Amino acid sequence: MRRDDPRPAAGPVGRAADLRRGVLTSGAADQLAALVARAAQAPIGIIGFVEDGRLRLYGGWGLPADWAEVADPPVEHTLAQIVLAAGEPLAIADTATDPRVPAWPARRPGWAGAYLGHPIRDATGAVIGVCCAADGHAREWTAEQRAAVDEAAQIGTLLIAEQLARHEFDRQRRFLDAVLDSLHDGVTACAADGRIVLVNARMRQIWGAAAVPADLDDRALLDGLAGPTGAPLRRDDVPLARALRGEQVRDLEVSARGRGHRTRHFLVDAQPIAGPDGRPLGAVQAVQDVTRRRRAERFRSCELAVAAALGEAPSVDAAGPGVLEAVVRTLEWAYAELWIVDAAAGALRPAAQWGMPGWVPGIPVPDHLPYGRGLAGRAWQVDKPLWIRDVGQPQSLISHAMAVSSRLHTALAIPVRHGLEPLGVLTAFTDTVEDSADEVVALLSGVAAHIAQFAEARLVEDLQRQLARSTAEYVALVGHELRTPLTSISAYTELMRELDPQALATEGPGLLEVIERNTTQLRLIVDELLELSALDTGHANVLLAPTDLAGVVRESVDDARTAVRGEPITIDADLPERLVLPGDRRRLRQIVDNLVGNAVRFSPDGGRVSVRLNVRGRAAELAVSDTGEDVPADEREKMFTGGFRTSRVRDRSVPGTGLGLTLSRAVVHRHHGTIELTEHDGDGTTVLVRLPLDAR
Repeated sequence: MRRDDPRPAAGPVGRAADLRRGVLTSGAADQLAALVARAAQAPIGIIGFVEDGRLRLYGGWGLPADWAEVADPPVEHTLAQIVLAAGEPLAIADTATDPRVPAWPARRPGWAGAYLGHPIRDATGAVIGVCCAADGHAREWTAEQRAAVDEAAQIGTLLIAEQLARHEFDRQRRFLDAVLDSLHDGVTACAADGRIVLVNARMRQIWGAAAVPADLDDRALLDGLAGPTGAPLRRDDVPLARALRGEQVRDLEVSARGRGHRTRHFLVDAQPIAGPDGRPLGAVQAVQDVTRRRRAERFRSCELAVAAALGEAPSVDAAGPGVLEAVVRTLEWAYAELWIVDAAAGALRPAAQWGMPGWVPGIPVPDHLPYGRGLAGRAWQVDKPLWIRDVGQPQSLISHAMAVSSRLHTALAIPVRHGLEPLGVLTAFTDTVEDSADEVVALLSGVAAHIAQFAEARLVEDLQRQLARSTAEYVALVGHELRTPLTSISAYTELMRELDPQALATEGPGLLEVIERNTTQLRLIVDELLELSALDTGHANVLLAPTDLAGVVRESVDDARTAVRGEPITIDADLPERLVLPGDRRRLRQIVDNLVGNAVRFSPDGGRVSVRLNVRGRAAELAVSDTGEDVPADEREKMFTGGFRTSRVRDRSVPGTGLGLTLSRAVVHRHHGTIELTEHDGDGTTVLVRLPLDAR
């Protein structure tokens, strides 16, 4: 056989390159070559395929050892090119004398023999290789030998077709897998017996760490699944099972909650897969994760619910439960709290709490959180949102005991700001471990902004009401309180003018004493009005310097005891030796005198006045209590407005201008403190003043 031919190949010859050395490699191709040699009664059998312009030797029988050097020659250097070009069998008795063999320069000098080759075709009929028998000696090929090689070539064609079909199936399967894995939806398919036969990459992500179910009877398939109503799904309700029964499922809402993970929401489509004869082959379902979409919808609902709760409430404290309920239900978390800043005390006080039904806190909420302590206190201090992935960890800002007893895990704290001033902190907790989510932080930040806007609006409304009320009260005060002493002065002056000298000498001193008393009362009213106006407008000087408040209170109590000596009233005092804070001594004394004086005036015979001073958090607390009549709850705030006199004053006709508490509040505010009437055990009233221990 001469193999060297300088002429070009006879053009494209099939798709042997697609074989990827598959079925006809190694033993299979060699066995086919041996079958060809035996059938042709020849010492040599060869199976070759065209790849990249070369005749690749896939199988051989009886080949000399030196043939390995030319195992993959160019097609144009082989006798196979005649078979490939013609597409017909080729039988040569003697390559040395046959005219069909070109006169090429021999690469293997002295070699000659017989050659019998048949084409190997693919499923489309294209010639892709050669099946041949060879002999080193010249010989005639019988009809039986030719038929045997032809049958061997047909077997090769069948094997090639099978491999190409397998390759095409594998290629299509890889293509389909790539398409399915690129989808955003999770896809699952099952066979007619319920076995899971296909799961794409997205579906494996949805299942997460959980094992992919083996079939529709696998318990893992139903773990945590719930239907549109929230009821757990049964096996027959699973969309894939419904589709396997021949049902078309569209846009079925399903939720899933795995252990330690938040609830996720899905829309599921499922349909049966039928064969050519209409019999069911299986079913397929597509799962779309709509958790973010559902969360966005709930977030919008939450904002509306928060706005409704704030719109119907008179104060932040009253609105708190409704706001927290909207937050907890939207996030599907366990519990939330709203804390309000008590600037004077340097602490947070709880304004509202709300938990999901069935959730019970393991430890009572403290009545205050100091600045920088606990989750809320820390958020107040750093003035930014804090996300704690697991509050049960040792480094958490929440005590381990509280986390364990409350079954808390993830926590989020959001500062609530009113302008540049801190107003409070909003905190929310869940009973599962959650990774930080920007949309959750954004939601609670928006809720905090709503609360701050609400507080600012209520403050403006309160100021407007106070201004209107103060204007009316000042007019009434001038019309009543000033007119009373002026009328008395005018009347007694007119009376003195009408007296004769003798009567004037005897009755004049008494009349002058009344005029003087009313003049003093008039001057006191004018001074208090001017003082209040100066404090309200900021024109009054309040000089803050280190002041011993305990000493100021002690002096006021001592003077009050001296004033009531012999009266049926007792004044008790519980004071520290020394309590220094930044303050204006004169004005602080004015506050204490007002409060102690009011307590003495409103206490009945046998009554008791109690004065207590202590430190709570970062503030000094001064509490002055009496045992008189209670102040109605609806009148407590009004007592700090100019000229208002509570019903217990009017009923007992207690003298006074009604400006004492108003002046006291103005002075306390200039010291960055607070003053309020608080609950009192038994009959009486307690006024509580908080003043910061450090300068602001």
